[in-house]
Amino acid sequence: MTTTLVQFRRPDGSRGVAVLANGGEARVVRGVEATRILAAGALAANLSLAEAVAAAGTGEAIDLAQVQLLAPIDHEDPAHLLLTGTGLTHLGSAEGRDKMHRKLADAAHQTDSMKMFLLGVEGGKPTGEAVGVQPEWFYKGTGASLVAPGAALPSPDFALDAGEEPEIAGIYLIADDGTPVRLGFALANEFSDHVTERGNYLWLAHSKLRPAALGPELLLGPLPAHIDGMSRIRRNGAVVWEKPFVSGEANMSHSIANLEHHHFKYAAFRRPGDVHVHFFGTATLSFSDGFRTQPGDVFEIEAAPFRLPVRNSIGSAQTTAIRVKSI
Repeated sequence: MTTTLVQFRRPDGSRGVAVLANGGEARVVRGVEATRILAAGALAANLSLAEAVAAAGTGEAIDLAQVQLLAPIDHEDPAHLLLTGTGLTHLGSAEGRDKMHRKLADAAHQTDSMKMFLLGVEGGKPTGEAVGVQPEWFYKGTGASLVAPGAALPSPDFALDAGEEPEIAGIYLIADDGTPVRLGFALANEFSDHVTERGNYLWLAHSKLRPAALGPELLLGPLPAHIDGMSRIRRNGAVVWEKPFVSGEANMSHSIANLEHHHFKYAAFRRPGDVHVHFFGTATLSFSDGFRTQPGDVFEIEAAPFRLPVRNSIGSAQTTAIRVKSI
């Protein structure tokens, strides 16, 4: 049975959490205002999230179209929610990156991107207790960069591109003893600036410092080994680009456990009470097809077993001149 949780805000401003079971009906989880609080209580009681939902019980059914859907995880202090990710993790993901970084004169040689990808193919899925090769890793921001379902993704005025990345993200809470605990998975748009990245692969870090969006649902339990999805872009209501994408470990060069190990091996990422949203990568980009987005374009990302899409438009953010002061 597929079970997902959604966070929402009622018209009166109060918050709640609802559970969606196989039938798709959303029912309020009694006495719970936030997924993070539910998860913290589950850890304290040594329960799974599904067991914590059952223990709390469910109440009235709600119409999700009549409430404001929130990101499936958040933190009252955004500084305690970290957005990070890994790239070149999916079979086929090196092709677009290789095109982006390769100089024609060097076409016969492997780029650093291809070398990184092949390292993952050869050693990204270790067996037993072995540790696999570390992936490419990047930082995106704090909870302040997480955009709510349906809200615009603000692209800064210095950006050279505003491109989608349809992905799966792992959602984690750090327990009181410093243990990372996976709460579930979310469908995601890891919004990036591919033109900046293409200029020099060392600008990858800059290209990733952008907002990101999650679908409304937190998928409880394991991630299916194979996920089929569709990524599309609408302009003035019409579909102007569309392409299927796949995810799940069957389509990845790294295991999820290996990606998790290499993220949480750093003590700074095991601070009790922190929330982590970690993007697992993709092999499908409109940018790789030569498509260029425009302000106002709407991204739509769909994939079962998630019932609700990630849907966000491209907005803009003005950057004021930065002047560092000394005292």
